[in-house]
Amino acid sequence: MRRWRRQVPVVVPLMVLVAILAWRVTDPGRVLADLRNQVFDYFQRFAPRAYEPLPVRIVDLDDETLARYGQWPWPRTLVAQLVADLTNAGAAVITMDIVFAEPDQTSPRNIVEVWNRLSDTSKLQENLAELPDHDDVLKDIVAQTPVVTGFVATAEKTARMPVQKGNFAIAGDDPAAFIPGFNGAITNVEGLAAAAAGNGSFNLIPERDGIIRRVPLIVRVGDKRYGTLTTEALRVAQGASTSIVKASGANQQENFGINTGITAIRIGRLEVPTDSRGRLWVHFTRSEPARFLPAWRVLDGAFDPALLEGNIVLIGTSAEGLKDLRTSPVDPVLPGVEVHAMAIEQILLEHFLERPDWFDGLEFVYVVVLSLLLIFLMRRLGAMWCAVIGVAGIALAVGVSIWGYETQLVLLDPVTPSVAVLLVYLSSSLLNYLQSEAERSRVRNAFRQYLSPALVEQLADDPSRLRLGGEMRDMTFLFCDIRGFTTISEQFKSNPQGLTRLINRFLTPMTDLILESGGTIDKYMGDCIMAFWNAPLDVPGHPAKACGAALAMFARLDELNAALKAEAEAAGTPFVPLRIGIGLNSGEVVVGNMGSEQRFDYSVLGDAVNLASRLEGQSKTYGVNVVIGDNTAAGASGFALLEIDLIAVKGKTEAERIFALLGDESLAGSEGFRSLAANHAQMLHAYRAQDWDRAEKMAVNCQRQAPDLSVLYDLYLERIREYRQTPPGPDWDGVYHATSK
Repeated sequence: MRRWRRQVPVVVPLMVLVAILAWRVTDPGRVLADLRNQVFDYFQRFAPRAYEPLPVRIVDLDDETLARYGQWPWPRTLVAQLVADLTNAGAAVITMDIVFAEPDQTSPRNIVEVWNRLSDTSKLQENLAELPDHDDVLKDIVAQTPVVTGFVATAEKTARMPVQKGNFAIAGDDPAAFIPGFNGAITNVEGLAAAAAGNGSFNLIPERDGIIRRVPLIVRVGDKRYGTLTTEALRVAQGASTSIVKASGANQQENFGINTGITAIRIGRLEVPTDSRGRLWVHFTRSEPARFLPAWRVLDGAFDPALLEGNIVLIGTSAEGLKDLRTSPVDPVLPGVEVHAMAIEQILLEHFLERPDWFDGLEFVYVVVLSLLLIFLMRRLGAMWCAVIGVAGIALAVGVSIWGYETQLVLLDPVTPSVAVLLVYLSSSLLNYLQSEAERSRVRNAFRQYLSPALVEQLADDPSRLRLGGEMRDMTFLFCDIRGFTTISEQFKSNPQGLTRLINRFLTPMTDLILESGGTIDKYMGDCIMAFWNAPLDVPGHPAKACGAALAMFARLDELNAALKAEAEAAGTPFVPLRIGIGLNSGEVVVGNMGSEQRFDYSVLGDAVNLASRLEGQSKTYGVNVVIGDNTAAGASGFALLEIDLIAVKGKTEAERIFALLGDESLAGSEGFRSLAANHAQMLHAYRAQDWDRAEKMAVNCQRQAPDLSVLYDLYLERIREYRQTPPGPDWDGVYHATSK
């Protein structure tokens, strides 16, 4: 289970990565495709294609033309006149972005039929029968000129199918499944398309958001394939009869052996790269007035024929009332005929926006590599550096995408890498954060057993403190040891678990008291406790707090011994009470993380620490519970203290004034203690003055007053006897040199 927890920050982001890749492949709801298209729109909006004058012209049925020659639909004779004028001006191809689906109602025979219903027009019919039909006039003109007619492909089936003019040859796999398919079409009147040189669909298929981004070059109506207006205009202009559709699987167009659809369409001498559905990505310019020539100028002859000579001419409309207005990435309102004109211009310029099918594989690899890099570096470098790497990866994807568009005319997807990196980073960093919080919680639970809560929280909140190094601080140290532990251990030779339980029962309440007073457990050494105050956080009055904790430990020990005695009596086993000695000392030391780069502990170094340990050892010698150093006594002046000696502990040459801690402020204020303290002070004065008789007398008096301190006064009586026999000399300063720890 623990091993699995360690793997979660890797496994879950990997699952997120797999989900993203699956999302990229299937793209339910087309969310990624829509975002990608919007990014490509921004590219075009901020850096559209610059317009270059080319032999492509739009003869515009604009509002002015309609105002001069009447509203649409016009008589076909007027349309025929327009076609004839364009042919006479030298137009290479005349492409109609218009469908003439119904017979001309202004033709003589159609007008007579209307009149017939109103009155007798038999005589008039005889005269009008000799007049030509308007549709026939247009057909005759179309048959004599290079005209491309158009039709509207529809999803509904229709009785009449479009006339197929140009042929398509397939190079490679059959792309039928990829060609935009329709079931029927709205076509021109009978015979018009048959008379034309070309016939193409002028469907502009917008994306889901209504924006035109791509122009199809081939469509399928029923089982037949047709060129679009763009394809047919270029085919007729070159005098070609067949266009070639290249699909994956031919001419080295394989994409890892998979049929990915159409890759290019060759129209005469012009090869056009397409998307998989045979659509050309349009690199839009802004709407350009220079492309347009109002139709009324052609009909009036008020134009320079050089504007049209050798041009591919498209007849269309920018009039709002005729509703052929579209939305492009660059312009919110754009005449549909101008979209066709831009597509033709691009093909003539061989200026193509491309998104080859292998770009998907390239983007796929980039997403995988960058995501895996983030996943496996997260635990080594942390969230901050991985955020830098992630932002750099996203910036690279966006930067290369912009560079590719502006300099190479390619469309690289910056969306999927950005989304992938963001989701992988968020999942990975979140899991690492949760795991870190879980580890912090485990650290708190484990360390609060022997560190102060303040230190535990500080280490959990600021791991930077866990480094080698330290600082100088004035601190108080406590050493506590069980006396006669060997004897106690002998009772548990056959029951080591029982000894462990006993030690734990002792250490737990002692630890609680130390921590409650603001102390920190440095370490446990078997039956010994080492603790300190005033680090890592400040503990005001730390000598007094340490003294208070020491006294409380003895009170708690009495409670523990009472419980152990009752248990021993109930079990019929001998009872050996627990006895402890405590040494306290204060001083300036180095505190911090000590150890090696591989492992270190928060601990202390300095003479003040060593002296505290020595004083604990001397507590047995002097027969007192707690021995404290001079600095600690100075900070705990309100407690009941007795100076017990000037001692140079083993390993030191300098003497330390040491005290016995007998009780708290209430004991210090009692009459009995004040009397004892006064007599004790006289005893020490006489002792250091080598007045052995008086010192002996005062020691005996003090022993009568404080029988609990008999060991202390027996010690002094023994020294007095020795010094009588072997005087210490006139330069003796009263210092006792300890020979044991």
